[in-house]
Amino acid sequence: MKANLLNKLAFLLVPLLALAACGEEPAAEVAQTQVATPEPVATLPAPNQALFTQLFADACPEAEPVNTAVCRRAGLGSDEVLCEFGLGEDEYLRNDATLTPGDGQWTLADPENVCAS
Repeated sequence: MKANLLNKLAFLLVPLLALAACGEEPAAEVAQTQVATPEPVATLPAPNQALFTQLFADACPEAEPVNTAVCRRAGLGSDEVLCEFGLGEDEYLRNDATLTPGDGQWTLADPENVCAS
């Protein structure tokens, strides 16, 4: 019976001794890094119909006035804005123009071609 008891104790002690022998590694030090705060990017407000109408009127004083306009970004991350617009009594968006940021305001990218349409 003593041998049986010793076998059971040995069976329990071997895994405990193996765990104790492994020990614990010291925790890795976390390097202190300074994260640079990103600079705020100055962005222009999204152009709406009123803004586009004014830009078009300033660039093309002899053209019919803008009746309707829809503007949206040229693509994800793009600085340019594409605008489709209708002139005079035309309710359809038959014309298009590109707006680019410049000197803190929106400007028509190609006023000669836009005014010719």
